[in-house]
Amino acid sequence: MARNLTLFAGVALLFILTGVLQSWNLSLNILNLALLSAIMAIGVNIQWGYAGLFSTGIVGSVALGGLAVGLVAGKQVPEGWAAGGPRILAALLFAVFAVALTVWLYRRLPASRIRGLAVALFLVVAFFIYRGILDPAVMAVEANNPAQAGHIGGLGLNSLWAWPVGALMAAAAAWVIGKIALGLREDYLAIATLGIAEIIVAVMRNEDWLDRGVKNLIDLPRPWPVPKEVDLQVDPGFLSFAQSWGMDPVSSSTIFVKLMYAAMFALVLFALIWLTERALNSPWGRMVRAIRDNEVAAAAMGKDVKWRHLQIFIIGSAVVGLAGAMMTSMEGQITPGNYLPLRFTFLIWVMVIVGGSGNNWGAVLGGLLIGWLYLAVEFLGPQMMSYVLAALPAGELKNHLQDTAAHMRLLTLGVVLLVVLRFAPRGLIPEK
Repeated sequence: MARNLTLFAGVALLFILTGVLQSWNLSLNILNLALLSAIMAIGVNIQWGYAGLFSTGIVGSVALGGLAVGLVAGKQVPEGWAAGGPRILAALLFAVFAVALTVWLYRRLPASRIRGLAVALFLVVAFFIYRGILDPAVMAVEANNPAQAGHIGGLGLNSLWAWPVGALMAAAAAWVIGKIALGLREDYLAIATLGIAEIIVAVMRNEDWLDRGVKNLIDLPRPWPVPKEVDLQVDPGFLSFAQSWGMDPVSSSTIFVKLMYAAMFALVLFALIWLTERALNSPWGRMVRAIRDNEVAAAAMGKDVKWRHLQIFIIGSAVVGLAGAMMTSMEGQITPGNYLPLRFTFLIWVMVIVGGSGNNWGAVLGGLLIGWLYLAVEFLGPQMMSYVLAALPAGELKNHLQDTAAHMRLLTLGVVLLVVLRFAPRGLIPEK
């Protein structure tokens, strides 16, 4: 316990030093993103640490969480919805019905070549009917004021409601993915989940009617009760409070808003830790770890391995989707181009590995530590490189070495990962 507390104290010291030596605005910004990364790391730890499921589709769950904010909290666009919203909804419902009917036909028809041909023919016909309903509606929606709208809009609710919706959307997608891919071997499961996640991100980038695609959906409302900085800067009560502390109204308002986000994210993080710790130490937690360690023995004891894997996959994806919705509500915009596997899949895996897979506190420590490191190296790298090259005369070599500072982030993460795997292969806080 003393060692674990020392590790968390060391990470807290990193954020304090960032605030003292750089700025508190920067430190709090890194802290908020690190808290969100820690929540994502808990979701991945549920999948891998509890059940041994190697999924590389984390970015897809994050993207679905962000999409939930646009659908729930985005501004209403009555003209766009009236232009083709009902037909788009009808097309999607038809697609679900067609898939369900395809499964029913496949199960009802006797196994033969005729069954395969009948199902394939039905899918081709259903696809053309689906596109015949969808395409005119999409064109009508995207033609409605494309510079400022061009999409169906949202419900206009507070983005706080989008957090559980994001978790539910990620869980629903995980159910579909799990039914398809969980029967595969580990390496094939990783490839399948990565491919499906990229499909999700590609849909968000290209379907303007849904979230404006690469034109980005901006000006999303903040979650209650977080105010806007401009509102605080004209509030007499807040101005007097800032003056009493000798702070500038602009910087103090920004710090206050980020502190509110940090408090909300920390509250969600601690609630998740409490729930996951109780689950891990319950009979259910011992069962899923037994399945992870030896599936054959667990199945021989009457445990439904496939169902438990699907259950764990859904729960972990829901946690990641929740974090994705929280991040989008903080940023106030949906930018599909930012959903990259490097940031929202492999970096989260580094957090879990460094912190200690199978241990919830280890996942949190890894999320905070690597989250700080990933963002701090962006400004520490050029500074350190300038100190190293101070004695070197100006010239082409010095300019080239200075330009390599932009790659310090990936180099530093690689070195940290290698050092941890060498001296603490089970992570900084290993599983008991």
